[in-house]
Amino acid sequence: MTDAAEIIEQKAILRGHMHEIRAESAARDPDAATKLAARFPTKLFDRYGPVVAGTLAIRDELDAAPLLGRLASLGARIVLPRVEGNGEMTFRDSAEATLEKGPFGLTQPSEKAEIVRPNLVLTPLLAFDLRGRRLGYGKGHYDRAIARLRATGRVFYLGLAYAQQQVDAVPVERHDLLLDWVETPLGSIPLFLGQAVGR
Repeated sequence: MTDAAEIIEQKAILRGHMHEIRAESAARDPDAATKLAARFPTKLFDRYGPVVAGTLAIRDELDAAPLLGRLASLGARIVLPRVEGNGEMTFRDSAEATLEKGPFGLTQPSEKAEIVRPNLVLTPLLAFDLRGRRLGYGKGHYDRAIARLRATGRVFYLGLAYAQQQVDAVPVERHDLLLDWVETPLGSIPLFLGQAVGR
């Protein structure tokens, strides 16, 4: 049986590798974000909108801005994550929010923006697998935030990634939550596993 320390080490090694893969993918396809926005299945917004949580890209993350713009044109209320002083992540209205620099390079709404519960959460990632396991940056912000949202109702958890970020298996800990779906510039990957915890 793999112990916790070994899983943490496996994740650290994979993160280093996937940072390189993601950077290479971004350099090879500068139009990837536009392609993803154009082919995004709006049936997901029709079913899980109207409140959509997205992010402003950090470094070479797949940029969600074109997709958020398209969804806003369809009537979405866009919210952005904010890491609060206690380390927890909330989602706040972005429409009239003053944006500020947050931890880890995040651009986030100010604390004056309204906290809003999203129905559809778009999340960046470093790696994913076909069991819905997601490798993030190791702080656990999304896992805790999604767990709180699921405790009060349905939320659709969707990863945005380059196709090259798919791996055979992402190492997971008990607190790691599974994605419902992954969207790439090349296609959709339905998973529908979201209520499960990583195994």
